[in-house]
Amino acid sequence: MARGILATRRHPEDVWAWSWQVRGWLGLQKDGSQDPQRVPHLAFSRDQDADTYAKGEQSRARPEAPRTCISQCRRNPPRDRRTAVSDYRTPVSAMAPKKPPCLPSLLLPLLTLLLPQADTRSFVVDRDNDRFLLDGVPFRYVSGSLHYFRVPRVLWADRLFKMRMSGLNAVQFYVPWNYHEPEPGVYNFHGSRDLIAFLNEAAIANLLVILRPGPYICAEWDMGGLPAWLLRKPKIHLRTSDPDFLAAVDSWFKVLLPKIHPWLYHNGGNIISIQVENEYGSYRACDFNYMRHLAGLFRAILGDEILLFTTDGPEGLKCGSLEGLYTTVDFGPADNMTKIFTLLRNYEPHGPLVNSEYYTGWLDYWGQNHSTRSVHSVTNGLENMLKLGASVNMYMFHGGTNFGYWNGADEKGRFLPITTSYDYDAPISEAGDPTPKLFALRDVISKFQEIPLGPLPPPSPKMMLGPLTLHLDGDLLAFLNYLCPQGPIYSILPMTFEAVKQDHGFVLYRTYLSNTVSEPTRFWVPNNGVHDRAYVMVDGVFHGVLERNMKHKLFLTGQVGAKLDVLLESMGRLSFGSNTSDFKGLIEPPVLGQTILTRWLMFPLKVDKLVKWWFPLQLLKRSHPQTPSGPTFYSTMFAILGSSGDTFLYLPGWTKGQVWINGFNLGRYWTKRGPQQTLYVPRPLLYPRGALNKITLLELENAPPQPQVQFLDRPILNSTLHRTYVYSLSAEVQSDPEPMQLSGH
Repeated sequence: MARGILATRRHPEDVWAWSWQVRGWLGLQKDGSQDPQRVPHLAFSRDQDADTYAKGEQSRARPEAPRTCISQCRRNPPRDRRTAVSDYRTPVSAMAPKKPPCLPSLLLPLLTLLLPQADTRSFVVDRDNDRFLLDGVPFRYVSGSLHYFRVPRVLWADRLFKMRMSGLNAVQFYVPWNYHEPEPGVYNFHGSRDLIAFLNEAAIANLLVILRPGPYICAEWDMGGLPAWLLRKPKIHLRTSDPDFLAAVDSWFKVLLPKIHPWLYHNGGNIISIQVENEYGSYRACDFNYMRHLAGLFRAILGDEILLFTTDGPEGLKCGSLEGLYTTVDFGPADNMTKIFTLLRNYEPHGPLVNSEYYTGWLDYWGQNHSTRSVHSVTNGLENMLKLGASVNMYMFHGGTNFGYWNGADEKGRFLPITTSYDYDAPISEAGDPTPKLFALRDVISKFQEIPLGPLPPPSPKMMLGPLTLHLDGDLLAFLNYLCPQGPIYSILPMTFEAVKQDHGFVLYRTYLSNTVSEPTRFWVPNNGVHDRAYVMVDGVFHGVLERNMKHKLFLTGQVGAKLDVLLESMGRLSFGSNTSDFKGLIEPPVLGQTILTRWLMFPLKVDKLVKWWFPLQLLKRSHPQTPSGPTFYSTMFAILGSSGDTFLYLPGWTKGQVWINGFNLGRYWTKRGPQQTLYVPRPLLYPRGALNKITLLELENAPPQPQVQFLDRPILNSTLHRTYVYSLSAEVQSDPEPMQLSGH
């Protein structure tokens, strides 16, 4: 009998008792009928996303092709079992509801818990033969990463279908804590945040799930997925056994983990394994008590049967691995596979080799070139791993977009914020299109297992429009009463974003000069205390920018009583590695000459709310400066007269800012710095057939003489004056300005 990690079974009496608890929760009476008083609140709705793409979801038609292809694979299992890859006999796709969705079909994953055959489902490690077993059959997953929080919900099915048609049998994804708990005890699992709906979409696509719920995820996501409200306790020690941190983690997981419990594979769902924390060996703390606490919490809520694992880069295995959790590693095509897998065997002597993050591309930083990985290097590395019988997850298979303010940042010699685009040079592009890399990877996978029948869908239709001329709405200060209707917060010294409960975006700091400054005098913030960019104005006149690690001083003049405004922008919290708590705003009090400036008013700005409810404000008549500069709003209306499609917003001549389409925050643009020059605009975001669309820009520095934008039918992701950096785990990295190291995810 093979030795597996999963050795225990729930006692039959326990299963019987628990099944009746589930029946009661589902509103099932003893005769199996539904209690009408208890069922309605469980109805599954696809139009709950009030803030993201709700209008496109109800009209979407699910592709029918995958069901045909996948059902053929199940009826005619692959004859070539050279690598013991699953022949998709698993009942994952059985959870796919028929259209139209109804309550019994949507509750099928839970109802399977009541069936005797559910107990036969298992996913275990066969240590004697260095492999996984799925339902007792040798199994190897070929998986890809996709983040539901970077893809509009209306497009989930499309992306997952393309992954399945590429030959993948699993999808790996994170759960970002800050995306679901915006305030302590306030949870959001609706619309684009409906985790259960995404699990269901993966089941319909016949994809198993490798889940990475954190609590820390990195993912180049703001604060690595940890909620910013944790920093309201300034002395908290993140990712350690600090009681304050553990109390918050326990509270979150007691909400999240019961939601996914019915979706575990042995319970009839599609989740075959769950990662504990994320690349913890790259964190400075190396707190094994913290990791033990997490492992115990997962076991207490999810049980002993689910496979729990860790993921680390080769240098992080020492502090990231833990006895009782299966150890996996991550590395890219440029790294020495043999050396790294040999190192992995020091921590996991027996069992399947697993690369949990095989890098198909790389992330982008503002000011550096768009990162790429060659098709040959990626496909060659994948083939070599599959020849060894390893299980592989490709990170990313589809990258998506950091909409809004969700991008993270790295600290590598200096602060490096990550771009809005998360295209990642992935096999499926940011717009969801198959790339040459995808077809090459599909060819490699086909050498080791049969892939679904049928072609991949072609690229989605693209649209061009413009140029469009934008109109000046007014400078940001003119709308201060609407941006901060509750009024300012007063303090002798400036307070951080976290202290004034502003998680993202902007805070305006205001004070008044206590004496006349007639000669240009240095204005600066000690100890690199600007986090992250400060736009400085005196009596409404823009004087320039201070930037974290980059620009530390300006020279100002002003009369006594002059109004000094400093607009602070958070560019995303640090998301990887040995970072400390990344507070935002003015971390230290500014200094003018030799005078420490005090008596500050802080305005937490609700810019997104202002943009969303802009129309009443258009009636306000305001005087506009002849040559506007500094933080200023622009907007225009436009109609699409022809056929609509995905498109890419191009902002030539603009400097830096934020952009909204029909009230939805597309993300940051930074045309002047690059490399990204266009912003992806998904088709469902636009109103077709002549209806008026609205585009709004908050330009933070300088608009072009002709304030125009246009929509292109292809992206521009690589246009910058800065050099490209090459990242590798095993090679020395060469760089003139500062050493660059591989980030994790």
